[in-house]
Amino acid sequence: MTPEINRRDWMKWAAVAMPGLATSCSEGRSLAVHAANYQLGPFHRPADHRPIITPHRQAIFRDPITHRAVHWQYTHTFNPAAIAWKNKLYVLFRAEDTSGHGIGQYCSRVGLAVSDDGKTFTQAPHPVLYPQPGRWEKYEWPGGCEDPRLVQRDDGLFVLTFTMWNHQLARLGVATSKDLLHWTHHGPAFRTARHGQFLNTWSKSGAIVTRQVGDQIVATAIRGRYWMYWHTQGQTYLAQSHNLIDWEPVVDRHGKLLCVLPKNRPGYFDTRLTESGPPALLTDHGIVFFYNGMSDGHIMHGPRIPAYRYSAGQALFAAESPANLIHRPAEPYFWPTLPWEKTGQYKAGTTFTEGLVWFRRRWLLFYGAADTFVGMASATAST
Repeated sequence: MTPEINRRDWMKWAAVAMPGLATSCSEGRSLAVHAANYQLGPFHRPADHRPIITPHRQAIFRDPITHRAVHWQYTHTFNPAAIAWKNKLYVLFRAEDTSGHGIGQYCSRVGLAVSDDGKTFTQAPHPVLYPQPGRWEKYEWPGGCEDPRLVQRDDGLFVLTFTMWNHQLARLGVATSKDLLHWTHHGPAFRTARHGQFLNTWSKSGAIVTRQVGDQIVATAIRGRYWMYWHTQGQTYLAQSHNLIDWEPVVDRHGKLLCVLPKNRPGYFDTRLTESGPPALLTDHGIVFFYNGMSDGHIMHGPRIPAYRYSAGQALFAAESPANLIHRPAEPYFWPTLPWEKTGQYKAGTTFTEGLVWFRRRWLLFYGAADTFVGMASATAST
């Protein structure tokens, strides 16, 4: 189908399923209904209050672009995706080498850690996703592959969204795998959308809508399409796909990107920024959207989050209308409390959530702490 036909089809459907679509980046329609208690949690940190993954300075990898041995996770390990598979827990995390100085100036690669019990993690010696010579090199060198989110398709295929970063522009990328070790890189998620209109648009943090099937969290189609919440301009937007690989950003009737969770909410934890967290989860209440917010320091609701610090919220979207915001929380459900969460490479502190897993009758939440470590928290409550 051509982009024009796609758009007409989208608008015809949205006129019924998404009232108020024409108002880009407006939440006036969304806060009238207060849903039942849809949020997962509360989440509790492990008793030892320690990160589960820390930098491994001895790990060496021969980079295929420079042909040099690099200490690929020497400085920081953070911002993890996670999934349960074959009764084990798999965590994909961002690792930074020694090539740079300052946030965003290193080269990032995606590492893999495995656990039988959710307590002890064994790391693969080499990264599983990283810049390589070829078609996609110009989009992710020298910055690398960052900030993964992970889902599974009904047929078992793993689909990873991540940031391709070349030190100039962030692009949301997609990769697929059958075993979590070997990945097929499909390039920028918006590469073919509208004849390349969004290829050079800043994009990152792709959270695909999923559902719980037993112990698995799998991507789910709504009205024949997959949906993904993503981030640009400090706010949250929406995209749709027929195959989980090629994505098209949703626009309003004026051709503007459709913002579904704006920032600039004075007095709240997410005033400066809203950014997708773990994959969204379709529940009996609707679509639970996990996101990260940045404070401006002028908090009137909930814990006193200092300026520029990240914490996490859960918002609710309509089950059949992924752009229709039903409820947005006044307070975060998770925020930095431990010393290694409050400061690190990112000095203001973060609990930047990216992974959510149902594992042995517990929800496990995985997060990056201050752009330095990987943390994990658990909850027994289920939707």
